[in-house]
Amino acid sequence: MFGSFDTSTSALSAYRVRMDIIAGNMANLHTTRNAAGQSEPYQRRVALFAAGAAGSPDGRGVRIDRIVNDPSPPRLVHDPGHPDAQREGPDAGYVYYPNVNPVVEMVDMIAATRAYEANVTAFEAAKTIMGSALRLIA
Repeated sequence: MFGSFDTSTSALSAYRVRMDIIAGNMANLHTTRNAAGQSEPYQRRVALFAAGAAGSPDGRGVRIDRIVNDPSPPRLVHDPGHPDAQREGPDAGYVYYPNVNPVVEMVDMIAATRAYEANVTAFEAAKTIMGSALRLIA
């Protein structure tokens, strides 16, 4: 009876996590050091979805299967004055920046927002239908 609510709720939760990951990627757009302070650029993170919400015996809904790092290489930007610029070798004067493209992140955020809104609409429609059915019974 509440399957449609469970399906929409699982999608709302999954897309909220996806939007949080995208926001984290944007926040680390210029991060050239890791948590230990070593010169290592942030790696873009991506959420991988899977069918079937956690705890759903009938396989309905969606869930975040795992969060992985994007394997694409970091961006090289020539900035010899930057403290993390390479000092020697073929990349001398270049800084390794995260592999985060703000245009791609914004497109992903728009898609995630639209999917979230669609699931809110589906949830509201199921709520309206259930309320109408209960009024018919009463």
